[in-house]
Amino acid sequence: MTSFKSLLAACGLSALIGLAAPPCYAGSTAYPLTLENCGIQVTFKKAPERAIGLGQNSAEILLLLGLQDKMVGTAFWPSKVLPQLAEANAKVKLLTVEMPTFESMLAENPDFVAVALPSLVGPNSKIAKREDFDKVGVSTYLSPSTCLSTKDVKDQYGSRGELWNMDLLYKEIDELSQIFDVVDRGQALIADFKAREAKLRGSVVKDGQNLSYVFWFSSPSPSADAYVGGKNSASGFIADLLGGHNAITADAEWPTVGWEGIIAANPDVIVVASLDRNRWELDKPEAKINFLNTDPAVSQIPAVKNKALVVMDGQAMNPTIRTIYGAEQVAEQLKALGLLK
Repeated sequence: MTSFKSLLAACGLSALIGLAAPPCYAGSTAYPLTLENCGIQVTFKKAPERAIGLGQNSAEILLLLGLQDKMVGTAFWPSKVLPQLAEANAKVKLLTVEMPTFESMLAENPDFVAVALPSLVGPNSKIAKREDFDKVGVSTYLSPSTCLSTKDVKDQYGSRGELWNMDLLYKEIDELSQIFDVVDRGQALIADFKAREAKLRGSVVKDGQNLSYVFWFSSPSPSADAYVGGKNSASGFIADLLGGHNAITADAEWPTVGWEGIIAANPDVIVVASLDRNRWELDKPEAKINFLNTDPAVSQIPAVKNKALVVMDGQAMNPTIRTIYGAEQVAEQLKALGLLK
């Protein structure tokens, strides 16, 4: 993994991220700053002082930008924090690893909430709607990667009409860095991710194969349908980045697919999620792999028969900063299996 020290040291910032040949970026935010965010205009008169990261991706971006001293809480963590952010994260109050209550967030007297998923602040949220935060004078920012239509797919995650790509993540990092007046840090982080993305894009598949992938997030039980990454999701992006394609063709961001459908998809590679939340037994990667290897029908899928089963951080299957880390995990394991050169 890239060393995260040289760049920000060169730019006079705290040591969080770095590149081999660090560029430095000038510029500061001119307030008031108005941004269009998921169909809503949000105006900031100054940089927030008491922020909450609602959802792992939002929290980790704020931490990567070195904003832990401006944070009063985080919530909703499917996985543990990135190891290099553990020290910074320890300085921020953890409200809950699950969904917090609106009241518990307001108790921290926030002036800003960065939100990872519409299910956390959308019209059907169990926490609160964006307008509820507006009424108490708390600004919100929703990840552009998750601003999806629910018109065609009647679930809280919506559907995606085209393949997700890192440009939406770069937009999120850039806009959050503008909101907090740390543009230098945002541009440095984007430059690092772009370099890593370009390196992965150069991956060469053995014998020129276009490998098909299924990304299995979890299931309530072995007999239940599986939550898998949809065609145009971050999972589909990882498959494309590594020179392959998603075997799941549903437009839904998180379709549930029966094992008959997965068998019919006939994937070359199955990527199983590793989750720390322990909501279901199949959140554990070893439980998933055991099922794949022992079920009489599923064990006949080419990916299983050829032992092309790889483990990836489950949060990387969401369109987040973790996606590039997940792609690197998959690439490393596929190289060890001889499927990537």
